[in-house]
Amino acid sequence: MTGATAGEPVPAGNVEPETGDGRPDADHEPGPAREPSRDPGPGADAGPADPASVAVPPQRPAGGTGDTAGTDGEPPCPTRLAPTPREAAGTLVRRTVTLAVLLALIPAAAVLLVAVSVLSAPVSLVTRGPWRPVRMAAFILGYLTADLAGVLAAAAYALRHPGWAPEARARRTTHAFALLARLLTLLRRAAERLFHLEVRVTPALPPTAPDVPLVVLMRHAGLGDSFLLLQILLAQAHVRPFTVLKGALRADPCLDVLLGRVPHCFLPPARGTAPQAVATLAAGMRSGDALVIFPEGGNFTPGRHHRAVARLRRLGEYRRAARAARLHYVLPPRNSGSLAALAAAPDADVVFVAHAGLDVIASPRAAWSFLPLRRRVRVHWWRIAAADIPRGDAARGEWLLSQWERMDAWTAAQAVPATPHV
Repeated sequence: MTGATAGEPVPAGNVEPETGDGRPDADHEPGPAREPSRDPGPGADAGPADPASVAVPPQRPAGGTGDTAGTDGEPPCPTRLAPTPREAAGTLVRRTVTLAVLLALIPAAAVLLVAVSVLSAPVSLVTRGPWRPVRMAAFILGYLTADLAGVLAAAAYALRHPGWAPEARARRTTHAFALLARLLTLLRRAAERLFHLEVRVTPALPPTAPDVPLVVLMRHAGLGDSFLLLQILLAQAHVRPFTVLKGALRADPCLDVLLGRVPHCFLPPARGTAPQAVATLAAGMRSGDALVIFPEGGNFTPGRHHRAVARLRRLGEYRRAARAARLHYVLPPRNSGSLAALAAAPDADVVFVAHAGLDVIASPRAAWSFLPLRRRVRVHWWRIAAADIPRGDAARGEWLLSQWERMDAWTAAQAVPATPHV
């Protein structure tokens, strides 16, 4: 995501026009958007929960993408080379349980696939239906199988490269990124075949990794959007994502193992420590690294939007609440993690990522209605250089909300009646 050519950063006030591609229901762009205000204005406030300042840890020294990476058994946002015995024991118990569950689910999913194929085939053949039960069961089986393959590949590599020496950890980190990219690409191809997934990214991604670290702030909407966006970052944008994600994803044994070997942050950590944890992660970045944050904190739903606006009002942030209420397709961004990342990585450019097409799949019930997909998934990004980012948390909070207003305008231009909105 560099640039002066196809991947050129889009000026903050413009949305790049696109040409048609044969899918007219998703191929229109909004007109020029207004330039986001750099003036926070009177009364601007990042909110009591957002720190006024973040202690920035020392920058990671050069010497391999594993220097501050998580390791098997480490705490959520790692800062030391090896886990304590208690952490290692807890990790061992958790992974033993989740792996046992995975091994039990794979034959169950295979039986489910056979059963739904037999039971739904007559109806689907007569009605020429979309074979939804078969498609979903096949994808579930494929996901579980890929998960097990990832665990086995990670274990085999760890046996060949054991130890806590920096060189061994760096090799495991590099392997984990590569394996994660392969597995996510495999799942994307399965979704393309089973669910007719098509993805178009605009502007075109540059062919090489960026020459500076990035803070990537993404919209969160629709089942599977985070996996798809991470696959694009790894396999197409050629960056190493340092991901901030929910601790519940540790229930996936493959993600638990692979993310434990790369820089990551599982949330929520201990109460009140999230900004510092994100800052620690951001301070370790160098060229080719990208800290990935979903500032909305969860998938968009109208209910979450109403609660987010109400929370801002309770905090006395009436001006921000009024602006948030005018967002129809995105949640107002939470500032604390993003501001902590920007403070800890002052040389990082910021990339904003909007997407549309998966947002109609807001729940398993919606997946039943909208799979296979009938619209192309659109991913649109723009990049802002570090020198153009406002200084100070108050100004940055206003700037971040302005970028989210731009994201909302782009999403509105792609929306269909079924797209969740307020």
